Amino acid sequence: MSAPVGVGVVGTGVISDEYLRNLTAFPDVRVRAVADLDPERAAARAIRHGVPRSSTVDELLADPDIGIVVNLTVPAAHVAVSRAAVEAGKHVWVEKPLGLDLRGTRDLLDLAARRGLRVACAPDTLLGAGWQTARRAVDAGRIGEPRTALALFQTPGPESWHPAPEFLFQAGGGPLLDMGPYYLTGLVHLLGPISRVTATGGRARDTRVIGSGPRAGVEFAVTVPTTVTALVEFERGGTAQAVFSFDSALSRTGFVEVAGTLGTAVLPDPNGFGGATAVHLFDGVQTLAPQGHQATRGTGVLELARAIRAGEPERASGELAYHVLDAMLAVERSIGSGRAVDVGSTVEPPPALPVDWDPTATTLSRAGR
Repeated sequence: MSAPVGVGVVGTGVISDEYLRNLTAFPDVRVRAVADLDPERAAARAIRHGVPRSSTVDELLADPDIGIVVNLTVPAAHVAVSRAAVEAGKHVWVEKPLGLDLRGTRDLLDLAARRGLRVACAPDTLLGAGWQTARRAVDAGRIGEPRTALALFQTPGPESWHPAPEFLFQAGGGPLLDMGPYYLTGLVHLLGPISRVTATGGRARDTRVIGSGPRAGVEFAVTVPTTVTALVEFERGGTAQAVFSFDSALSRTGFVEVAGTLGTAVLPDPNGFGGATAVHLFDGVQTLAPQGHQATRGTGVLELARAIRAGEPERASGELAYHVLDAMLAVERSIGSGRAVDVGSTVEPPPALPVDWDPTATTLSRAGR
């Protein structure tokens, strides 16, 4: 008799629909409840996705059948909600970024470790077939030893489509903390831990206007850099250039290029789960179609659940997310100081997923949360 891991989802914003659509389809997990500060919105999400009930956050945390709390709240609440879940004896999956400051985030991870619990963190896009195919190719030496990289994310900004975009333009947001986790986590997968950063940044406008939804036309303040350019150095050698911008009328998104001693790989969008990889060698170009599963957001929750049951490390670990947060906050300090800033933490990149890893399979048969 299979025993799926019970899951509770806290936060029913824009991203929750995709999570719930996938999590309710994976046989190894079972969504038991949805909670939000807005009870009507939580109830609507539960009905839409066939979740048995909606509840308050406290009720969800007290549910003995929930083993993993999926924290989809706004970034400013990530640590507080995750800590409450850990204190309630739950494992945690949290949307990126893991937190907004190093001390509180480190305390969260240490508390979980003392209690024998896991804290894992988005992005899980890097567990998708597109990026995993690229990762296996680089690991296999298709471009030789990776030495340099270029990462570009440039858009006009999310206020045109997001109905409540203010948090993306204030402390804890901006293109660095909103989009940086996808690109920097991907670079850590390929080039190893980050040792030092040097960065500049600024903003094109001090206010923005909401472009969609019931509050369209409302003006709000911008308080963080909306264009960030960073030089990233890695412990194992090698460098990367990264640009994150909400100021460009010409969109360039999903661009990651890694050059090695034998060739260059143009990788899929790290904010997506599919996409081909182009391997440019000195005698031609090879295109690698994505190989592996077709699941999207929520994949990391499933991989966490299976890792817990197997007693193995999860791939999208809190320590990986903490290291990327450390690097992003170092970028912010470099912008403020005009100097290079060392990154104090380190991490071992996770192994690639097996190509036959299947989210639709029923693999959990041992009783327990």
